[in-house]
Amino acid sequence: MNREIQTDQAPASFSNYSQGMEIPAGASTLHISGQVGVQPDGTLVRSEEGQMETAWQNVFAILEAANMSKEDIVDVLAIVPNHEDVGLYRKVRDRMLGKHRACSTLLVCGLADPEWRVEIAVKAAKIGETAIGA
Repeated sequence: MNREIQTDQAPASFSNYSQGMEIPAGASTLHISGQVGVQPDGTLVRSEEGQMETAWQNVFAILEAANMSKEDIVDVLAIVPNHEDVGLYRKVRDRMLGKHRACSTLLVCGLADPEWRVEIAVKAAKIGETAIGA
C-alpha cells in the first residue's frame, strides 16, 4: 500500500493534500497524461466547473482501464490558466478526489487550446496485479 509522508520539518500542506507519498517496491505504476474537460465523444464542456469535473472523470476512466482507482493516486499535477479558477479547481478536486495525495497546482498563461480551463496529470501506483494484461 502507498504510504503518506508527513513531517513537521517542512511547511504544512496549504490545502487537503499530503506532503509526500511513498510507493513500495514492486508496485505497478501508471502515469496519466494531462486530461482536459473534453468528453469521450470529443465535445468540450463549456463551464469551468464542468471542464474540471470532466477532466477528473477522464482520469478515473483511465485508472479503471488500468485496474486502478482513485485510492491508487500518489501524485496530481493540475495546470490552470486563470488565477481566478484556482479556488474553484480546489473545490472540485476535493469533491471528486477526497483526501489527495501529493499535489501541485501550476498557474500558466495558457493551455494548448485557449478554451481549456484545466489540465490534470496523475501518477498512480498499486501493489498486486499488474495494470493492463493482468
